[in-house]
Amino acid sequence: MTNATILQAQVTPRANVYFDGRCVSHNLQLADGTRKSVGVILPASTLTFTTQAPEIMECVGGSCQWRLQGSAAWQTSAEGQRFAVPANTAFEIQVGAEPYHYICHFG
Repeated sequence: MTNATILQAQVTPRANVYFDGRCVSHNLQLADGTRKSVGVILPASTLTFTTQAPEIMECVGGSCQWRLQGSAAWQTSAEGQRFAVPANTAFEIQVGAEPYHYICHFG
């Protein structure tokens, strides 16, 4: 697993739990106001997420298949890779046998 360190962040201790516990994350706010979330998606068939702000999903462990709303093609994101999702849209994600660990960068 990639070691990712986020320094001087305010962490919301209450977890965000989605899809009956298949996705769990915590919100972070950095000193400069930057927002992120750090989480894990457990093995699951297609889950659909919606966005308000642009997002960059950075994989820090495991892998996933993803596709943007309206796209027919699935893409792969593995450890050390990122994918971008525009604001006010949706994306689907599938996770195989191993959990997908991520940092979501907002804005």
